[in-house]
Amino acid sequence: MGNLIGTIVVLLVVGGGVALVVLGFRYSRRKQEEEIDPVMARLAEATQRGETVSLEQIELQQPFTERVLLPIIEKIGEISTRFTPQKLLQETTLKLELAGNPGRIDAATFLATRFVGALIFGGGLLMISLLSATPWSLGRKVLVVGLFTVIGFFFPQLWLQSRINRRQTEVRKALPDALDLLTICVEAGLGFDAAMAKVAEKWENELSLMFGRTIREVQLGKTQREALRDMADRIALPELTSFVAAVIQSQILGVSLAKVLRIQSDQMRMKRRQFAEELAHKAPVKMIIPMALLTFPSIMIILMAPAAFQIAGAFGPMLGGF
Repeated sequence: MGNLIGTIVVLLVVGGGVALVVLGFRYSRRKQEEEIDPVMARLAEATQRGETVSLEQIELQQPFTERVLLPIIEKIGEISTRFTPQKLLQETTLKLELAGNPGRIDAATFLATRFVGALIFGGGLLMISLLSATPWSLGRKVLVVGLFTVIGFFFPQLWLQSRINRRQTEVRKALPDALDLLTICVEAGLGFDAAMAKVAEKWENELSLMFGRTIREVQLGKTQREALRDMADRIALPELTSFVAAVIQSQILGVSLAKVLRIQSDQMRMKRRQFAEELAHKAPVKMIIPMALLTFPSIMIILMAPAAFQIAGAFGPMLGGF
């Protein structure tokens, strides 16, 4: 009976944690993508259709998650933000920006997912231990559940860092080709902003999205230098920072922009080749671990198993006689 109650409690905790994560992501996406209150938007649509509805009726038409659960999550996020150090929030916000803000979440929600992840991983292993046919010892439960709780706590951070690395790698690969297209457009007579717009229209990758955002910021009133510097800060890639600095310096000194872009393109292509060679040199070292853990034991079993069977067949009767 005790195990059954414990299992039910763990299931409720894990289910609640998953629900909080899903709703938190959904709420953050809604907060950043929608600037108009959905209730007021529906009221305006009903008014345009000539329907007579009250605000209360419109609110009741909203899904349960938006009427009840999302306001609760908003309140929880506000409370948790009060107890979170401002420096940690700023660092997390910067990392989310470097990762491209996946899921459109804010720093407080991401930090909350670390605790929810620890709860899910630890609760899942606790549930497995309670449902196991062979009872686990107390030491085993504490060790395994504690280990997976720590893994669940750091898993969102590792996932975020992997997104940052993948985004930087994608930009590094696309930068030389983008600079070639920029050079062609500038030599054809287009301005730098128009050339960046052409690159944004040509491809659909992280670099083109960054170029498109920079163009929109310039159109909204930000100076080109500030927009370019912000673009470099949002990816924190040395190659892109060097490219932005070269463009700004060429505009200050009056140097030919096409010539600067061509030189930058050659340098970026050389750096991309060097980066690929560096990864190739690291590959043999990284292969040692899977080979030592997976390949070598299998080879030893294949080679030594026939000899072991023969030795057991030859000396087995004599050993059994003692």
